[in-house]
Amino acid sequence: MSEPIGSQARPARIAVIGAGPAGFYAIEALLKQQNFYSTIDLFNRFPTPYGLVRDGVAPDHESMKTVTRTYDKLAEHTSVHYFGNVTFGSDIQHDDLKQFYDQIVYAVGAQADRKMGIAGEDLTGSYPATAFVGWYNGHPDYRDFEVDLSCERVIVVGNGNVAMDVARLLVTAPDELAKTDIADHALEALRESQVREVVMLGRRGPAQAAFTTPELREFGKLAGVKVIVDPQELENQVIPLNDKMAERNLSVLRDFAARTDQIGERHMHFRFLVSPVEVIGENGKVAAVRIERNELVPDGSGGMKAKGTGVYETLDAGMVLRSVGYCCVPLPDVPFDDKTLKIPNVAGRVTQGVGGEVVAGEYVVGWAKRGPSGVIGTNRQDSAATVVSMMADLPNLEGIADENRDPQKMIDFLKASGVDYVNYEEWKRLDAHESARGAEQSRPRVKVTRISEMIEIIRRA
Repeated sequence: MSEPIGSQARPARIAVIGAGPAGFYAIEALLKQQNFYSTIDLFNRFPTPYGLVRDGVAPDHESMKTVTRTYDKLAEHTSVHYFGNVTFGSDIQHDDLKQFYDQIVYAVGAQADRKMGIAGEDLTGSYPATAFVGWYNGHPDYRDFEVDLSCERVIVVGNGNVAMDVARLLVTAPDELAKTDIADHALEALRESQVREVVMLGRRGPAQAAFTTPELREFGKLAGVKVIVDPQELENQVIPLNDKMAERNLSVLRDFAARTDQIGERHMHFRFLVSPVEVIGENGKVAAVRIERNELVPDGSGGMKAKGTGVYETLDAGMVLRSVGYCCVPLPDVPFDDKTLKIPNVAGRVTQGVGGEVVAGEYVVGWAKRGPSGVIGTNRQDSAATVVSMMADLPNLEGIADENRDPQKMIDFLKASGVDYVNYEEWKRLDAHESARGAEQSRPRVKVTRISEMIEIIRRA
């Protein structure tokens, strides 16, 4: 009788697609399994790992990036092999993975933004917040994103933490940002920025806002920034039972509304119970946004939803950044649900559509599994739950041919295919280069933002 998959004689071969928090936490949970032997290959589209920790966390939130120390320990484990600069669906196909791995974990996040669905949304100057975040964080996909900051007012649609980040970056003094790892091209543009006011629009009331209290408080500490809140938009708020964050948010907003000592050439204006209904253009560019006032009505599920009142106003603006939700992007030959915009699954097991048959040996974690919710740490429990399903499935898996179980097989395959992959030691060379450049300027790092330059630095080293 042959040894079971996951035994010392027959280690499980596992592929993790995506080197962000969800992928690393899946690896962490796998390595913690008792009496389970495996070799894990981690694939990432860019040479650089960490996903949103590198490309999404705001530059002025450096403390949140210390979690990468944990990820480094996981990636350097003898059972883990990193393959950066490898794109699923291009450099390596679904059928290739099925040939070399007993189990595949998709940890690809939610890379696309949802649209507002209003007229004028596609005018020049109207962009997804994801593009702006990628631009200032040095994400290679947005290195050449054109940002025109010559306008005086920017409107940010949405009131989650991503919306808060982009709004804060727009009003923060460039000299403060110069102490962070913000991309050099973004810092240069922000130094020349003419933006003097950011207006954030929330369709529901402050009690339903998705931002966290620490994010909100930060605005009151920004030098040269006046925070504007209309006291009338804070009235008659019904706080959900035991919602402590909503209570704290309202308290902070009331403090902002009551302050009379604020001065500053840059203004941060929080608006609630308003929705954009049209982006108005002039010569193909954003010139204004028409908004409708809302009221809250019961949604039938114990919550409150926004309903338009038919009262409108128009705000002049030169840029609109929408942050109204995110969605997963379909992967080649991997099931995808067009309604929920996620990889369909049951307890992390990929299924052939919602309610469909389970796809043997394929799993999903993170935002691609549950949708764009939670913070970085939320992924740890989420990934661990998927690993429970993976362990339960092992005895029933047919498994790959044993001659493909040697980790060297994947290395040989990539080399034969001409894929210029980057291993973890090579990534650390680039990491050291960025950190050294940062140290010269008293910054955490100076990011390299083009993949070709990343590869050149790695190979030169």
